[in-house]
Amino acid sequence: MSERKVRVRFAPSPTGALHIGGVRTALYNYLFARQHGGDLVFRIEDTDSNRFVPGAEEYILESFRWLGIKFDEGVSFGGDKGPYRQSERREIYKKYVMQLLENDKAYIAFDTPEELEAKRAEIQNFQYDAATRLQMRNSLTLSKEEVDELVADGKQYVVRFKIEPGVEVHVHDLIRGEVVIKSDILDDKVLYKSADELPTYHLANIVDDHLMEISHVIRGEEWLPSAPLHVLLYEAFGWQDTMPQFAHLPLLLKPEGKGKLSKRDGDRLGFPVFPLEWHDPKTGEVSSGYRESGYFPEAVVNFLALLGWNPGTEQEMFTLDELVQAFDISRCSKAGAKFDFQKGMWFNHEYILQKSNEEIAELFAPIVANNGVEEPLERVTEVVRMMKDRVSFVKELWPLCSFFFIAPTTYDEKVKKKRWKEYSPQQMTELCEVLAGLDDFSIESQEAAVHAWIEAKEYKLGDVMNAFRLCLVGEGKGPGMFDISAFLGKEETLKRVEVALKNL
Repeated sequence: MSERKVRVRFAPSPTGALHIGGVRTALYNYLFARQHGGDLVFRIEDTDSNRFVPGAEEYILESFRWLGIKFDEGVSFGGDKGPYRQSERREIYKKYVMQLLENDKAYIAFDTPEELEAKRAEIQNFQYDAATRLQMRNSLTLSKEEVDELVADGKQYVVRFKIEPGVEVHVHDLIRGEVVIKSDILDDKVLYKSADELPTYHLANIVDDHLMEISHVIRGEEWLPSAPLHVLLYEAFGWQDTMPQFAHLPLLLKPEGKGKLSKRDGDRLGFPVFPLEWHDPKTGEVSSGYRESGYFPEAVVNFLALLGWNPGTEQEMFTLDELVQAFDISRCSKAGAKFDFQKGMWFNHEYILQKSNEEIAELFAPIVANNGVEEPLERVTEVVRMMKDRVSFVKELWPLCSFFFIAPTTYDEKVKKKRWKEYSPQQMTELCEVLAGLDDFSIESQEAAVHAWIEAKEYKLGDVMNAFRLCLVGEGKGPGMFDISAFLGKEETLKRVEVALKNL
């Protein structure tokens, strides 16, 4: 096993938006491949033609482009083991279906949905297996002539895997250790349907993983029940030596309550469960995405990496390269990981702090312009410097910072009641005189002059500054007062105080 080149795959179905749990699975595959100098293959599982949704495949690819998760081969990336779309591999699967039938590892079944329903009504907890298969209409109970005739007449059939009872199936899992399942609890799964001449997930997966030389299958915990069947299929084909190692990742759980994370949780609590905004072509419904909600891709990657895996240290902030270095699949937890969406917001806040003021200003400038304000980028950058530590998203800056660009026209009633005293007009008039007399309007110069005046007059610093803030901002928020007045400049500062004196 150690000789083989590491090759992993991410194989979504194009049935709609990519769930954030799928993104995490792809991320762990990526980290594992990069760490071992291996390949990451992108495969599309589209054998269920009824569930195909137009635009889903491009959406999935665009999501990974945004997140910076790169594939080495597969759909839209090329490679010499294609085609990488299952619907284009029909003839390949047929060959392997025939092989199983010829070796008596599978059989043809003609049972109609109605007959299966009747059997379920008759036998409690009915399962199509060694105990019941001889009561059904299949190639084990019909003669070869009858089977050939039914097939020739175009009767629809399925091919079922013949599971032998009384076998202990061993699944070696890199996260869960040795998992042993008795074959008696498994049913004879359908591997192929004549109706659309396509295999089911179980067969297509095994054949593809074998032919594409996949060394490790890293997938969600929900696939664990199918692992014993996949082991038996490898053995049925005689491919034990190339069987991949399995790793079943913990589920992403609801932020509160029990069960796995769903879109409804996101809708209810106001966070996205998809990487990008998704427009459902069938219903027209629009679902929010991390990109459009203002998250940085590196914050999403960092947040997801730590949901179900821990580095064994206190470190929380990781670049993608650092994650590749630190990732160890054996440190993934067996238990589900609670989806703490507030932690996701915390990560985005941390990335805002990490990025340069210039970088954040580039993102904030269009928002400023959309609010009808024309300001040079240097001025926007200056505001970002003062205010970026107060937000988790760039879009939150405008409501906090608009007063830097637009003078207040109204004054917060609560603040006015609390901070505007009967002597405030007198103090603000005097303050204007002090500020008007300054040639140097820097923070330091203002601070020295105003503090000296307050001391000389024996005023309370809080009274003056709170009233001053109400005049310039209209509310009780913002950074230090001299930061604000220095940014506004002498003329604008005095003008705002004069307007406030009239209105207050």
